[in-house]
Amino acid sequence: MSLNPEDWRFTVAPMLDWTDRHCRYFHRLLSTRARLYTEMVTTGAIIFGDRDRLLGFSHEEHPVALQLGGSSPADLAKSVEIASAYGYDEYNLNCGCPSERVQKGSFGACLMLEPQVVADCVRAMRDVTDKPITVKHRIGVDDHVDYSFVRDFVGTVYEAGCRIFIVHTRSAWLKGLSPKENREIPPLKRDVAYALKKDFPDTIMLINGQINTVSESKTLIDEGMDGVMVGRAAYQNPWMLTGVDEVLYGVEHGVTRLACVRQMTEYLVTNYPEDIHAIRAVARHMNGLAQGLPGARRWRQVLSDPAAIRTHGPRLLTYAWEEAFGEG
Repeated sequence: MSLNPEDWRFTVAPMLDWTDRHCRYFHRLLSTRARLYTEMVTTGAIIFGDRDRLLGFSHEEHPVALQLGGSSPADLAKSVEIASAYGYDEYNLNCGCPSERVQKGSFGACLMLEPQVVADCVRAMRDVTDKPITVKHRIGVDDHVDYSFVRDFVGTVYEAGCRIFIVHTRSAWLKGLSPKENREIPPLKRDVAYALKKDFPDTIMLINGQINTVSESKTLIDEGMDGVMVGRAAYQNPWMLTGVDEVLYGVEHGVTRLACVRQMTEYLVTNYPEDIHAIRAVARHMNGLAQGLPGARRWRQVLSDPAAIRTHGPRLLTYAWEEAFGEG
């Protein structure tokens, strides 16, 4: 399988409760090239749960990757087989989440302490698909902060055939810190990602952690990384994604905020006209679209107003835009 590093130049991180199918559809309007990731889905949910709800997505979202949470090679392989029917472009194994709930499931960042298990998982997943199997991980876990720890982890997983690694450049502290604190307190050490790329030159190596702009992304790539993964900045200020195509790919992508509002309205009217849950979700995902504009506060107020949601339903977005900016 030939892999093109360009396909991973800019990616939007998997974020629980945020990067659902509605969010990804919206983000795709802002960038034609960014690679999008699902929320993490556990193997148990896929094997025993509502598969269409968990795995369904719109064809417009491509390229889209499914992030999996699990530590059983057999369950991960079965999950990939099930998900293959939906047409994902990549399967990503979560070896970076530090939450206690995830630890209790024996996956996420604690898997870095068992690199051979991760290698077995990667082999099992590769056996059932020709799509890329990728791993997202931290640079250390608890007291295991020497470079040799993450180098050996990557080396073991590399031997299992993984060639794409997403490096969150903070360690995970499994005891005493919340997931939010784990994104802020352990020091950011981007030099570790560069060292890994140097030691594994034929990998596609992405850097993740506190990347806030497309220009910062370009600098990191120019300095030697193959790509970046951006999380909260892309969600909280989604308009930043409109710079991805031009700055990182040299492709023109003319889009306006109002055009996005109209297209997302059409998406709701066509697919979810009576689904208040979907309408609320879309409104939440689009909350930051007007960031920095006069009228942004009113835009956010209307989107979160239960009376407006009930009254305008799938046309909430155009109503909110007219209220905030006087055009629609």
